[in-house]
Amino acid sequence: MTAGHDDLLHAAEALAARVPQPLAGLARLAYNYRWSWTPGGHELFASIDPVRWERCGENPVRLLGETGLEALARAASNAELLERIEQVETAVRDDLARADDEAVATPQRPIAYFCAEFGVHRSLPVYSGGLGALAGDILKEASDRALPLVALGLMYRQGYFRQRIDAGGWQHEYWVDTDPERIPAALVTGDDGAPITVTVPLRGIEVTAQVWRVDVGRVPLYLLDTERPENDIGASWITSRLYVGEPESRLAQYILLGVGGVRALAAMGIEPGLLHLNEGHAAFISLEAARAHGGSFSDGIAAARARTIFTTHTPVPAGNDTYPTAQVTEALAGLTASMGLDPIEVIRLGRTRPDDDGEPFGVSQFALRTSRAANGVSRRHGEVARGMWRGLWPERAAEDVPIGHVTNGVHVPTWIGVPMRSLLDRHLGEGWLDRAADPATWAGIDAISDEELWAVRCEQRAALVGYVRTKSVTDRLGRDEPRGYVEAAAGSFDPDALTVGFARRLATYKRLHLLVQDADRALALLGNGRPVQLVLAGKAHPRDEDGKRLVQHLFTFKWAPEVGGRVVYLDDYDLSSAARMVRGCDVWLNLPRPPLEASGTSGMKSAVNGGLQLSVLDGWWAEGHNGANGWALPGEEDADHAAQDRRDGTELHRLLDAEVAREFYDRDAAGIPRAWLARVRASLKTNGPAFSATRMVRDYVEQYYAG
Repeated sequence: MTAGHDDLLHAAEALAARVPQPLAGLARLAYNYRWSWTPGGHELFASIDPVRWERCGENPVRLLGETGLEALARAASNAELLERIEQVETAVRDDLARADDEAVATPQRPIAYFCAEFGVHRSLPVYSGGLGALAGDILKEASDRALPLVALGLMYRQGYFRQRIDAGGWQHEYWVDTDPERIPAALVTGDDGAPITVTVPLRGIEVTAQVWRVDVGRVPLYLLDTERPENDIGASWITSRLYVGEPESRLAQYILLGVGGVRALAAMGIEPGLLHLNEGHAAFISLEAARAHGGSFSDGIAAARARTIFTTHTPVPAGNDTYPTAQVTEALAGLTASMGLDPIEVIRLGRTRPDDDGEPFGVSQFALRTSRAANGVSRRHGEVARGMWRGLWPERAAEDVPIGHVTNGVHVPTWIGVPMRSLLDRHLGEGWLDRAADPATWAGIDAISDEELWAVRCEQRAALVGYVRTKSVTDRLGRDEPRGYVEAAAGSFDPDALTVGFARRLATYKRLHLLVQDADRALALLGNGRPVQLVLAGKAHPRDEDGKRLVQHLFTFKWAPEVGGRVVYLDDYDLSSAARMVRGCDVWLNLPRPPLEASGTSGMKSAVNGGLQLSVLDGWWAEGHNGANGWALPGEEDADHAAQDRRDGTELHRLLDAEVAREFYDRDAAGIPRAWLARVRASLKTNGPAFSATRMVRDYVEQYYAG
């Protein structure tokens, strides 16, 4: 796990040489994302130049490289800032110096975690949404637990798309190049000083990939990159964009991630004891592991299976990537030929019915057949997955299909707001974050006064409202809107009003349209004596025309009274805006059509900030809701989607008006909503421990890694 360590040190030293010597500690901090969840870390960098910090996307390497000499000199002479730098650097250094927990893995035989995207931080744009945020949280929690783990992904030179919404509500996409030399990453080199590279046979050519290292606390994240002089334009393009729409390019990404990832580990001298495949994108790890094992293909696959586990996130067959047999055999021809293997043996492992020549190859089927254990990401998703993949085990009843579940959780230090963390630090005892999975840790919530809890919630809501006021003007000016509409939210968004959030990937099953299904009731919520204000955000995949139309439909209401001042749609949703929303919103909406929500994690992030959930009883909320800690819509399946939408839309608006808004605005003589805060307490005490990444990683260790 030392490969690339010295390369990062050299990069930090080079950056330190370009800033005043008293700021050298900031340069060292910049090259390990541990600063991002260390108290005071974000504020350190922001204090150098707040405007530059935002303009460079909260990238500490760019900040220190682009800030003017005068601002750097001013910072270097600020004794209070230098003291804080030393405190944060000491905290990070002490954390990295802890001994490893070698109960299930060792630095010599670590767990290798493969994923197509990692949402570690806004400044590392190799993520799109929930899957990436989850992967980032797992790396951070593994670091906190001192769990020996390395991670493998791809260095997308253009990342995921950036979003601009036009005045009619239509989504436009554009891409921004990422220069890996200007982010907290370093090219991994060998003893000769040259970059370590691997080659992967793809469609008759040898594709060369180099490896970048990013440190996420104690966890090294290795990202493969095909922008090499040995490659032609087509091969270089493989690591250009995350979730590229063209199927052949995406298949090439999957082969590079799986086969190339295993080869990169070997080239760096890392011998993992366990391979954890997070979603099917890296399914081909087992094929390369079998090749490296030698012997017969069946023996190699058996050896690979014995040390591979698979986490599936997609609860519908159509969401799992499949490819025609000919396309897969052509892409893998070089690899299978080197193994003396008939490609049909690989294809059969990727079919639900191996002998059905008309069935395409599925990466999820291949992953399930080549893993020793598999899991869904919530209790209900585990049930759905067992039913969905029962065909792979036709001799078993659905309940006996070997797919379990580990419900997702969120990395509390990353997502909790500073005011809420300070409050819990005072009441839950020293080291409470290390004990976050224990319900007893959260018993101290009862000792928090209503006044303290309400003050924190108001502070975090006010911070979000301030952000919304500014960003709404910027976004609307960019859409060339009339001046009155541009300024509406800036003048009317209220730090004391009930603030409801809805933000996620915009797929039709997320049912954003339920918000305006009954337009009259929706508009009445905004302007009555108990006003509601809505903060909305999210991206549709560039090829998802139906998803784009969801937002376009919302914009047809923008000229209605109150809408301009009470509803905002934030362009270009990312980890930074997500954090602001989950910290500030009073209520978090999630309206999926059941049972299509595998888990969901945004609501968990809201919950640890004292936000309340109004969600369908699907995914994690089917486990989290107890009647006293939020509100719920029915989670039953219904083949009549139109009828289901009418019922759920009616119930949504009834709850928002008759229960949610009434409880929020029901204040005593001191202006405190006592019943509301009782519900907030119930949510913190139940959802805090149950849906923390601490509990999630513990479950993986005990149920899967130790097996």
